[in-house]
Amino acid sequence: MTAEFAALMPAVLLILACCLAAVTVIGQQVRMTDAAADGARTLARGDGVDRATARVRQSVGDVAIGTDRDGDFICVRLSAPASFGPAALIGVTITARGCALAGGQ
Repeated sequence: MTAEFAALMPAVLLILACCLAAVTVIGQQVRMTDAAADGARTLARGDGVDRATARVRQSVGDVAIGTDRDGDFICVRLSAPASFGPAALIGVTITARGCALAGGQ
């Protein structure tokens, strides 16, 4: 029984570590999506790019930020390397996009 337990334990720990890494990366994706939407709303209200950038960076830290227009919408694109686990080791980049109607209140 002890030998089986000793052989199985590393595999179980590896699976748990991968699950924790996946949850962390998903959490980072959700935070970035919220920050992109917040930045788009800030720009759509007429605030400057500097203010929108500050709001995004306050929420998610140092990310690459891009803006564009899609018809009547102002969009904010964010990208950053994964911050934890195997995704960070292999260089996974997480992206998010949020749009808001220009001139919205």
